[in-house]
Parts: sequence; C-alpha cells; structure tokens
Amino acid sequence: MRNKLIVILGQTASGKTNLSIKLAKEFGGQIVSADSRQVYKGLDIGSGKITKKEMSGISHHLIDVANPKRKFSVSQYQSLAKKAIKKIHHKNELPFLVGGTGFYIKSIIDDLIIPSVAPNWKLRKNLESKSTKQLFLMLKKLDPERANNIDPKNPRRLIRALEIIKATKKPVPKLHIINLDTPKIKLYKILQIGIKKSPEELKKLIQKRLKKRIKGIILEVKKLNSLGLSWKRMEELGLEYRFVAQFVQGLITYQQMMTILQKEIEHYSKRQMTWFKRDSRIFWIKNYAEAKKLIKNFLQ
Repeated sequence: MRNKLIVILGQTASGKTNLSIKLAKEFGGQIVSADSRQVYKGLDIGSGKITKKEMSGISHHLIDVANPKRKFSVSQYQSLAKKAIKKIHHKNELPFLVGGTGFYIKSIIDDLIIPSVAPNWKLRKNLESKSTKQLFLMLKKLDPERANNIDPKNPRRLIRALEIIKATKKPVPKLHIINLDTPKIKLYKILQIGIKKSPEELKKLIQKRLKKRIKGIILEVKKLNSLGLSWKRMEELGLEYRFVAQFVQGLITYQQMMTILQKEIEHYSKRQMTWFKRDSRIFWIKNYAEAKKLIKNFLQ
C-alpha cells in the first residue's frame, strides 16, 4: 500500500462520504478531503462537512485547516494533501482522496505545476468591484480558451485568471502535468472511482439534502457573520453561503432562496460531471459492492 491511492469522487449529494467511510473501514484506510469549502473552519453545515460521529473512528485530513476570512489556494491544498498522503503511507495504511472539487483532485493525481503568480492586491480590489458577468467578459476578451473552461459564476477564479494574465501578459498557461505515463516518475499508483447517479435521482437527493439542512445553514451563516465573516466573503464562498447570506440580509425571500439554491446546486453538479467526464481513467460505479471489487483487484 506504500504508494497506492484510492480516489472517491462524484457530484454533490451523490453519497461520497458514506461510501468512503465504508471502504476505509474495509481496507484500513484514512481519508483526505478534496472539498474546496470543507477546508475552512466554521463552514460546516453549508459545505456538508462530515461530523465526528459520522467519521466512525476513521481519520480525516484537510478539514478545518484554513481561516474562511482568507482565500485558500489550490497550491496550498496540494502541498497539505501530499503531506497527509505521505503520512498515511508511512503508517502503512491506505489513503482515500475523497471529494467533488475536480481541480483539487487533479492537482494531486496529475501532480500539477500550478502557475506561481503572487497576489496583486490593488488589482484584486479593483476587480472585486465588478460583477461576475463583467469579469467573465473581460476574461473572454483576453483569453477565450480559459473562458471556455472556467465557472463563469465564480468570482474568485475569474479574478485569479485575470490576475495571471495581467502579470504574465499572456493567456493563462495550461497547467503542466509532471505525472506522464512513465511509471518511474508517477507519485502514486491510483485508482479513481466515480459514483454515478442519474440526473433525476441526483435532483431528488439535492432537494432532500437542502430541505434537511436549510435551517442549520441559516443559523450557521448568521453565526459566521457575527464572528466577522463579511457578506462579501460569503458571496465569494458561493452556493449555500451566497444565497442564504442574501436571504439573511433581506435581499431575497425564503422561497426565492430555496428555488435559486436548488437550481444553482443542480447546475454546479452538472459542471462537476463535465469536469470528471474529461478523465477516461475514472471507473464509474453504482454501489459499494462494485467499488469494493475494484479496490480488491487494485490492491492485489
């Protein structure tokens, strides 16, 4: 198990957490989270963060490692995740990389070299005053290729892309992959398992989870704001935090919030699948038995 890594990925609400716990118990593993919001302290219910009870004694890494007031970069994630995986391997246990943030996962499995452009705070302040639509149009004009492969509603990523372009005077470089097909230079032997749900099933799961958690998310958003997390920062954190914050401020009604959230989470899950479909190395499964069989064969 010294250099093996299991990846459990899938769309939001697809059941990654429950599956990964069962598999980690079965194969003596520990879990490294690959979720861009679960890294933040205090973002618990809205991010769907696992509770201590749900962990069932399985060690989890890369949860609650960052201050939500400050942005946590992919390069920071990559560095901490590699350390966690190394630590698990040293214990002769099996690391499970689990989550739905495709870029986080790719940074590990393909050992990406991420462009090292220092933050330009003056530029960021200027760009933050613009709407996501304006930012997207700016990016489309400067780098059409990057615009075609970015979430047009994510201001953080749009600003970062524009920041790189302004600093280098060139389009955003394609992320360089060190991990080519030569086995000698691969960091890990990797098995990627994806949970497959039909659009109809996923829609129902999203709706059920949202209804179950919404009261808790509203209380969480109020608490975060009382502790100094600005409405502007919650807007950047997206989805539940963005729209619940708008409701708490009285900008939208409860019903508007619920309708928008359902729609936006569904759109987000589609974007996740679009990302995952680019990777032909993923084995798609429907249940625990299929995943268990794949891992048994992989470990032989």
